[in-house]
Amino acid sequence: MFKSFLIKYGEIGVKGKNRYIFEDALIKQIKYALKKVDGEFAVTKDKGGRIFTEVKSEDYDYDAVITALQHVFGIIAFCPVIHVEDISIDNLRSEIVRYVEKTFEDKEFTFKINTRRAHKSYPMTSMEVDASLGEAVLEAFPGTRVDVHHPEVDIRVEIRDIVHIYSKEIPGAGGMPIGTNGKTMLLLSGGIDSPVAGYMTAKRGVVIDAVYFHAPPYTSDRAKQKVVDLAKLISDYAGPVYLHIINFTDIQLAIYEKCPHDELTIIMRRYMMRIAEHLAKENECLGLVTGESIGQVASQTLQSLYVTDSAVSSMPVYRPLIGMDKQEIVDLSEKIGTYETSILPYEDCCTIFVAKHPVTKPKLEIIERSEKKLDDVIEGLLEEAYATDELVIVGKD
Repeated sequence: MFKSFLIKYGEIGVKGKNRYIFEDALIKQIKYALKKVDGEFAVTKDKGGRIFTEVKSEDYDYDAVITALQHVFGIIAFCPVIHVEDISIDNLRSEIVRYVEKTFEDKEFTFKINTRRAHKSYPMTSMEVDASLGEAVLEAFPGTRVDVHHPEVDIRVEIRDIVHIYSKEIPGAGGMPIGTNGKTMLLLSGGIDSPVAGYMTAKRGVVIDAVYFHAPPYTSDRAKQKVVDLAKLISDYAGPVYLHIINFTDIQLAIYEKCPHDELTIIMRRYMMRIAEHLAKENECLGLVTGESIGQVASQTLQSLYVTDSAVSSMPVYRPLIGMDKQEIVDLSEKIGTYETSILPYEDCCTIFVAKHPVTKPKLEIIERSEKKLDDVIEGLLEEAYATDELVIVGKD
């Protein structure tokens, strides 16, 4: 079984003099992901910036390591690799045969050897090494054939101070390492969309804090736990998530009592945004994130989004799903493992208090006029809501 994995990254490689910052963030995230796997691991970086995950334990769960590495943003691919310290050509011929013997159960395939010679003082050219190692494979395994154009197996040989041999490339999550692009506050509901929005934002290297609006007794503890579970699933990719749970019941009841019912959803959303902005400022976030996409429901028309955003005074609102249709969002939620939790039948506060015929093209001046009916109570209710903040840290060691 392989005891080492070569980590490949994409965008990090073009970061110039700041590249080491991104590499170090990636190493930190790999270590975080591997803490969930039984065994002892080391993550190292060589002089050329190449990152390796080394297995120090005698026994380990190979599949669990693969899964952990596939949850790390910044990795575009990783390769199970062997290291050869004796780089003489005779030893490399023996090692390439041993590698093929252990790696491929079926010894009938087309292949090519692809050598990169970073060790420029090596006494053979890359093409000469290709030919010699290819010859060794052909002699050892008569069922193999060389095909340099469309091989079934591409065996990579990197000659450095030591030699790395690998052939399998496992796709990673892509994106940028967590912590390299600031922090945002995600409005996390129990639905399908917002967890996917959190995933998409984290994929760009952004740390995710989150806020959930709870409305007891109209929403149950099971609905709250569902959101905590969704935050846990996001944290598998995004690292620890600081989830703020806000009691929103009294604000919702005041809106229900004092404001036109066709405006309930849009006014509730505006107050959620104000509370989220307050929490974001307190926690040094650089913006809000929501799971809205244009036209999906009444509160997501362009007019509704404009009115919603007008409630936020000091930071941008990011909507990574803005151009996606519902099926695309569902497909992504299934891919990242949040879908089955999102469809559990525990309703959040938005679905409990939804109007039968919500306004789809609200006008800001009309909504603001309706909100004035709350002037005598809203500041006190907001302060009370802030005081209910229950912090749940999800995914922290």
